[in-house]
Amino acid sequence: MGLLMGEARSQLRWADGKTIKNEVDLQVLHLLGPKTEADLEKKPKVAKARLAPAEKQKVAVVENGDMGTETKSLLEQLRGEALKFHKPGENYKTEGYVVTPNTMALLKQHLAITGGQVRTRFPPEPNGILHIGHAKAINFNFGYAKANGGVCFLRYDDTNPEKEEEKYFTAIREMVEWLGYQPYAVTHASDYFDQLYTWALELIRRGQAYVCHQKVEEIKGHNPPPSPWRDRPVEESLLLFEDMRKGKFGEGEATLRMKLVMEDGKMDPVAYRVKFTPHHRTGDKWCIYPTYDYTHCLCDSIEHITHSLCTKEFQARRSSYFWLCNALDVYCPVQWEYGRLNLLYTVVSKRKIIRLVETGAVRDWDDPRLFTLTALRRRGFPPEAINNFCARVGVTVAQATMEPHLLEACAREVLNEQAPRAMAVLEPLKVTITNFPAPKALEVLVPNFPADENRGFHKVPFHQTVYIEETDFREEADKGYKRLAPGQPVGLRHTGYIITVQNVIKDVNGRVIELEVTCTKSDVAEKPKAFIHWVSVPLACEVRLYERLFLHKNPEDPSEVPGGFLSDLNPDSLRVVHNALVDSSVHSARPFDKFQFERLGYFSVDPDSEEGKMVFNRTVTLKEDPGKA
Repeated sequence: MGLLMGEARSQLRWADGKTIKNEVDLQVLHLLGPKTEADLEKKPKVAKARLAPAEKQKVAVVENGDMGTETKSLLEQLRGEALKFHKPGENYKTEGYVVTPNTMALLKQHLAITGGQVRTRFPPEPNGILHIGHAKAINFNFGYAKANGGVCFLRYDDTNPEKEEEKYFTAIREMVEWLGYQPYAVTHASDYFDQLYTWALELIRRGQAYVCHQKVEEIKGHNPPPSPWRDRPVEESLLLFEDMRKGKFGEGEATLRMKLVMEDGKMDPVAYRVKFTPHHRTGDKWCIYPTYDYTHCLCDSIEHITHSLCTKEFQARRSSYFWLCNALDVYCPVQWEYGRLNLLYTVVSKRKIIRLVETGAVRDWDDPRLFTLTALRRRGFPPEAINNFCARVGVTVAQATMEPHLLEACAREVLNEQAPRAMAVLEPLKVTITNFPAPKALEVLVPNFPADENRGFHKVPFHQTVYIEETDFREEADKGYKRLAPGQPVGLRHTGYIITVQNVIKDVNGRVIELEVTCTKSDVAEKPKAFIHWVSVPLACEVRLYERLFLHKNPEDPSEVPGGFLSDLNPDSLRVVHNALVDSSVHSARPFDKFQFERLGYFSVDPDSEEGKMVFNRTVTLKEDPGKA
């Protein structure tokens, strides 16, 4: 019932919840009848078997695991999906698949070309940057092929020359490869423009397409008036389509439309339209360009795709997909739909991100507060964490809307294993050790990964002058406060020394600016209540601390944010610490290198870093903020 209600509510977002529940209850009652005694009988609780410690550890690895475990989990899910999907060459066994007299011969030819191999494709439009929702599509398309011994094409759907730019082509491939996938081939819809044009002529000859002069405004919506040109003679449409190709019609004056009714009731979708815009790859060869409805299935056919995996909103186009392939007597793949992945507290539409950039709310598409893949990479999210997140969301028919903290949890798990430790101080307080035990700086060995010292150590200098966090000192120790205060010593992590305050130095305004302390070896002193991090002979750096960009879960929902998404910006989404200090072990780090700054969180080197001034982005805190869950 919960799943049914969730699906209904997602489709009827503004309907009264109680009314929906009553209607769902009535329909279920009508379908299944009243509950029987067996339904009402309480099920006995099954006692959970107690696990030995070693078994518990195995379970923890599977649930929280590393990249290998989670990827295997995704591959296992997708192998499971293979039981529901058709086998290559058995397209006709799929419910709703249209079988024609030529179907079996075409499938036989298809199998001869592919050898029964699973073939999928990831077909983004090169007019924007990929976001977290695309990560699910990438994982599903590439993952399904990999799980079943197949291949996946990266095909750019470059049929809209007005919005396509080279930077988008480059960034899309870069992100696919960053997530760990290599395309079997990189293709473009424009590779097939000649063949698509030839097929358009054939479609007209078969009486299945016609040239129409209705305006865009006239054919918008689901109940436009029928075209008065629907039954024009084939020869006339052939001549007019040739005139379209030669540029004799202005933009919007003529389109080529297909003769079919789609599942959502939309009639005669457009196959070609006039656009006097040079194409990124074909130049000014064409002034007519095919639409998605025309291009998508035919490119799938040309590449002998076995499983055309699309998000749920394309379900209404499934009938046109089958119709067009069969109208031309070409191999017809099978379209399968799955639920989109959405994230709360963000926007991912290209138009809205452009508005954020234009208004200065964010710097660019890769601003770390966004959930584009380039932004997540810049913030420091490892690709394994994004893949693990997609694996946990799973492949479902229903739309999945997730909280950002679930993605952050995946990042912590991966970074805990990948990010070596370092020490940094965001708000430095100078500490002078008056009885420092050596005439010059000592070298302290710090484990890269304290839980596994076999993974190595790095050296940091320990000098008479160290810097600690301002918040790690108080002039008066309240009850429960365990860090440094007069009369309350603390240990300096990794040094083997404990420091005790001897003198507090303040400026003219009474602000503490320096502490004078003495140190004692930890093996001869009483164990302190706390050990704090520190830096000595440090590097200056800038640290950028990020919070959610929006205040509400659904910034695009007018019922939640009446003023529109731009009115919902969080004024505290970015805090820049200009004069932070970090230990010298990170001096050779490069952009996108990741570290755990002890007690502070996980951080990544930003590309803005320059010689003499590194910049770090906080990826996530060490622990989830309960207020965000």
